[in-house]
Amino acid sequence: MADVRIRLDLAYDGGAYRGWAAQPGLRTVEGVLTEALATLIRRPVKVVVAGRTDAGVHARGQVVHLDLSRAEWEGLSRGRDIAPEEAILRRLGGVLAREDGAVVVHSAAEVPASFDARFSALSRTYTYRIADHPALRDPLRRADTAWHRARLDDAIMAAETVGMLGLHDFGSFCRPREMSTTIRELQEFSIARGDDGVIAARLTADAFCHHMVRALIGATIDVGEGRRESGWLMERLGTPSWDAAVRLAPPRGLVLESVDYPPDDQLAGRAEQTRAMRPSRGS
Repeated sequence: MADVRIRLDLAYDGGAYRGWAAQPGLRTVEGVLTEALATLIRRPVKVVVAGRTDAGVHARGQVVHLDLSRAEWEGLSRGRDIAPEEAILRRLGGVLAREDGAVVVHSAAEVPASFDARFSALSRTYTYRIADHPALRDPLRRADTAWHRARLDDAIMAAETVGMLGLHDFGSFCRPREMSTTIRELQEFSIARGDDGVIAARLTADAFCHHMVRALIGATIDVGEGRRESGWLMERLGTPSWDAAVRLAPPRGLVLESVDYPPDDQLAGRAEQTRAMRPSRGS
């Protein structure tokens, strides 16, 4: 029988894992999820993720897809009068309970075969929180907020983001991977101090290459602290080559908030277009 493609939307506390990607001997989000799926389906199940996250990076709106046979999908209900979507959520929740809430699958849905969690995506959105004064250090938010040792000029940081928007080669802000492009379209990059005093950044792009968000935030922090002159991000953008001049912001302040997709009738076209631009491994 034809395979069924399933979309899962999930969230996780990245501080509990060594990143997304499965690695021998290490606890990772992908490893935990595929172990749970294998328990339910009774065979290894491959998942495709919208974007890999580094160790310590969180997700509130991560997306994966997986393929099951029709019999496997409908068999999840075990003869009960519940839809397979509800059955997989309940059963995954039971298996993932051993993770103490660090991974939660929020929704499951059958999607067209043309849906690809990675290649069909139109954009990904990340946020980053920085507490730059001891009075702002909320111990209840320590898992998702970077604590910075010195005061930052958020106005200067915000000004640095303006020229970064658009389609550029972000090679100076991406750790290179073999056969992978560093050309990306940055659609949103904002930095502002909120009512609670915490600095919040928001970035949206068609995709982010390896370490790109943390490198961009790290560079703005250096300007905001006065370690670098205003305009340094644009200067770096003009010389797209990775080196040690750009420091990565700590992972704990970073959250993958959402992944956006086109309507069903545009999924295949979007995936084909993205594969043509980024045929190799990336995120």
